[in-house]
Amino acid sequence: MKTLVIVTHPDLEKSVINKRWVEELKKYPEKYTVHQLYEAYPDGKINIAKEQELMEGHDHIVFQFPFYWFSSPPLLKQWLDEVVLYGWAYGSTSGYKLAGKKMSLAVTAGIDEDGYTAAGEYKYTMEELFRPYELTFDYIKADYKKPFVYYGIERNSSDEWIEKSIPMYLEFLNTF
Repeated sequence: MKTLVIVTHPDLEKSVINKRWVEELKKYPEKYTVHQLYEAYPDGKINIAKEQELMEGHDHIVFQFPFYWFSSPPLLKQWLDEVVLYGWAYGSTSGYKLAGKKMSLAVTAGIDEDGYTAAGEYKYTMEELFRPYELTFDYIKADYKKPFVYYGIERNSSDEWIEKSIPMYLEFLNTF
């Protein structure tokens, strides 16, 4: 089954890594459904039924975004609040439509990985910072998988460094 990649980047055209990842994924439409939230909902008005149907149609779901103030861009939070609803995703006998689906994150981070340690610049690991996502996916009985993080965009933005991320990201998507 195809993997649904929900891309949340507020200005993908100015992106370095996320834009390149989307371009690569679109080469494989038989493997990946690329769904860009800011493109689909520039006005922020989310079609809840459409989003739920899209998620129900995929067994593997990845949320791709740049790490933004230690979280996701705001439209992803809004999307989670509006789409992952009581009675559909959790909390009733007819809910849990996402139970058992594999879910993960694919995130680009500005600084190097050593900045995300107890002794590092940000004092916390990515695993600690991702706990709200892990808990959310656990709460809806999805199968949360270890995320993919590509670090260092602030210090390494050469074409070679960007291209190095492509096979690693594709391997993550094909094995998670």
